[in-house]
Amino acid sequence: MPEPPRIGLGFDAHPAASDRELWLGGLRFEGAGLAGHSDGDPVCHALADAMLGAAGLGDVGEHFPESDPAIAGLSGTDLLARTCELVAGTGLRLASCDVTIICLDPPIAPRRAEIRAHLAQVLDVEVDRVSVKATRPEGLGLAGDGAGCLAIALLT
Repeated sequence: MPEPPRIGLGFDAHPAASDRELWLGGLRFEGAGLAGHSDGDPVCHALADAMLGAAGLGDVGEHFPESDPAIAGLSGTDLLARTCELVAGTGLRLASCDVTIICLDPPIAPRRAEIRAHLAQVLDVEVDRVSVKATRPEGLGLAGDGAGCLAIALLT
């Protein structure tokens, strides 16, 4: 009997930091950046957490700890690519993923296709296996002065 698919859920959020560049889904956006030991990209971080969780490999903090100076400034794209290597080491592969970006600004819709294409390239999957959505916190405070992301990953 084949191994059943594995599902992982990830979440990440970073407060705004006006002295940093803004990275979402591995792409540079205009506007204030996000605080973090790495580049502060909550999309790549949440997706990496979802993949690690599905593979039973823990979380981003275990593999890319803030205490490691080599991780300082690491791009979300590189962190996600390294995560793919860790997951591949278990014999698993990403089948599909879905991310929801939570932020007031910038608008995600104009660059949604570009984010999907970039993530698909990093993940080495077809673009139709990557879903990117966005929502605004609508006054709830969640990511009101920064950005966050929920991600789910299906591994086979």
